[in-house]
Amino acid sequence: MEFVSGYRDEFLDFAALLFGWFRKFVAERGTVGNSHEGRWRQLEAQIRRLPQDPALWVLHVLPNRSVGISLGQGADPGPGAGLGAARLLGDEPPLHLRDLSPYVSFVSLEDGEEGEEDEEDEEETGEENAGTKKVKPQEGGEPAAPSKESPQKAKLRTKEPEASKKKAGGEDGCGEDRGEAERGAEKRKERRTAEAAPLHLSCLLLVTDEHGTILGIDLLMNGVQGSVGQGSGTETLAPRAYALLCHSMICPMGSGDPRKPRQLTVGDAQLHGELENLVRRLGVKLAKSPMRAWGPRPGFTFASLRARTCHVCHKHSFEVKLTPCPQCSAVLYCGEACLQTDLHRCPDDVSHRFWCPRLAAFMERSGELATLPFTYTKEVTSETFNKEAFLASRGLTRGYWTQLSMLIPGPGTGTPRHPWDNLLLSGDPYQFLQGDGSALMPPVPLDPPRSLFGSWQDYYLWRGLSLDSPMAVLLTYPLTVYYVITHLVPQSFPELNIQNKQSLKIHVVEAGKEFDLVMVFWELLVLLPHVALELQFVGDNLPPESDQQHFTMQRDGPELSVRPGSGVSARLSSGTKEKGGRRDLQIRVSARPYHLLQGPKPDLVIGFNSGFGLKDTWLSSLPRLQSLRVPAFFTESSEYGCVMDDQTMAVATGGGTSSPQPNPFRSPFRLRAADNCMPWYCNAFIFHLIYKPVQGNNGGRPAPGPAPPPPTPPDPTPTPARRRRAEKKAARGARRRR
Repeated sequence: MEFVSGYRDEFLDFAALLFGWFRKFVAERGTVGNSHEGRWRQLEAQIRRLPQDPALWVLHVLPNRSVGISLGQGADPGPGAGLGAARLLGDEPPLHLRDLSPYVSFVSLEDGEEGEEDEEDEEETGEENAGTKKVKPQEGGEPAAPSKESPQKAKLRTKEPEASKKKAGGEDGCGEDRGEAERGAEKRKERRTAEAAPLHLSCLLLVTDEHGTILGIDLLMNGVQGSVGQGSGTETLAPRAYALLCHSMICPMGSGDPRKPRQLTVGDAQLHGELENLVRRLGVKLAKSPMRAWGPRPGFTFASLRARTCHVCHKHSFEVKLTPCPQCSAVLYCGEACLQTDLHRCPDDVSHRFWCPRLAAFMERSGELATLPFTYTKEVTSETFNKEAFLASRGLTRGYWTQLSMLIPGPGTGTPRHPWDNLLLSGDPYQFLQGDGSALMPPVPLDPPRSLFGSWQDYYLWRGLSLDSPMAVLLTYPLTVYYVITHLVPQSFPELNIQNKQSLKIHVVEAGKEFDLVMVFWELLVLLPHVALELQFVGDNLPPESDQQHFTMQRDGPELSVRPGSGVSARLSSGTKEKGGRRDLQIRVSARPYHLLQGPKPDLVIGFNSGFGLKDTWLSSLPRLQSLRVPAFFTESSEYGCVMDDQTMAVATGGGTSSPQPNPFRSPFRLRAADNCMPWYCNAFIFHLIYKPVQGNNGGRPAPGPAPPPPTPPDPTPTPARRRRAEKKAARGARRRR
């Protein structure tokens, strides 16, 4: 069995949800539209019998006149597979948002030429590319610069079935006769070696409730303008909007059973008037006046993934009714057929029959993982947790908080492009941890900790944080490092005497998201004030422009000095040092796989939410760790992930992992799974690597029996002969150096 929950970017799951619902809507809209009037009457009669939703529903009409979307082959020259819909929204969990940058870019349509230049191309790419291009606008940050597309770009234009093309032509008002279609195909062939015109999404119809749950979506390409186009539209939006409303009631995208709203408001004056008589046939009351502008209530957010999927066939909950396995209650299926298919997979160790008792044991940890001291614990650990609404209600919509959700940093939010820009701008490592209200981090306590912290409650009490503060969601990374240093290494590797070391070199391997939050590691200076720390972030997911760069932070700020050089180096210090020496924190970056890293051996290796089986580079990085034989601790978001990591470690090195234990400094936010009900939390469990015993000379096999006792230390007083040999050896070494 394989689950991707806890690893995959939430936005990609969200985009897959939009895309899947939109495809189903297009297919069913075409079926109803080509049927007799009786089919519509049956559908309307079915909607009239639906229960009423007390929440207000909103039909948003969002025109787009100035931005086109260009789908490219990628920045690298030469032939390639491109970024098709299967790669974008398929089953490959390693795909991250940054992977989209080389392929999707925005271009300006202000001149009005691009939107009309290649109308046939846009119509034929139709519904499927519309789902693809929806992804990039949500990526956040600055739009990518327009880039010329390679000749192989034509591969990205998804080849749709003929039936889909007919639906697109019949329903969008873009239908052409066969001759026109053939001429359009010939035109596209001739232009395959030239730069293609950008796609233009002319209008977005969106149905939500007043809380922000998305219930339906329709993407309009050029040719259907209506009142939105302010003039020369050839077709009104009303039929499209009415079909969208009906489908959103019968098959709501978000969550919940089919239902109809008690009241509906529309974001376009002309469309409001045209829909008045239509929605009355459904038993829905239309607001007296249209929504003048898209001005939702405070706290309105587009909620995270709500719809779930069958583990086998991946159908969404808006298509079929999903029920969990009756034995383990962990995995979701659409019916008996998919359950039986999963039970009898081959080989046996990937079947649900093999995993079911293990998953049942994982489910029993749900209550333990949800036992946290925060005032908001019940909300954030529930299966229906709406993360965007939680963050927005607390004003956490800028800075580092945008890394936790689908929120987009807006203009003027001051989010730094690089992590160290924070130091260069203000010298305050916590500037981008704040919300819109008062500061979330209190001043640093004057006295260092008197004891070791083993829980969020103890740490919050000493740090002066209220249990209503959500800072634990960000501080889970430095506090996990602290817990490994102060508790786990002394327990598992007492011979290292790590608590008495005055300096530690730590490698953070296969780093990704935690590097985007790198400034939170400043808290280690507060927790371990007398230890000089060096954190080296290593991984091929790191920004290439950050490679070989470094900066230094000290506990006392905020005087700042910048030293020029090949890399970026910033120092945050007070200019005065206390007696006894407050230590500093060195941050270094190596944008490469860990097995290609060169340099001195670290004291400790740490990885966050590792997912060994989800990235091929682990098959090389784990043997490298085996050769270094340094203490290596990793976190996982579920026990299932820990079991998979143990299997990958055995395959890669012949070693294994320790029994996972719950991390007291795990994130309190529950991660919503798509095809299962297991409890997933960032940094939920911790384990360390158990290396394969050192091989002897007997055919490459490990030496049998217990490890030999340590050798007896030699006599510190060397014999005269030994002294003469040592002197000769030192002399030969000196000559070689000269």
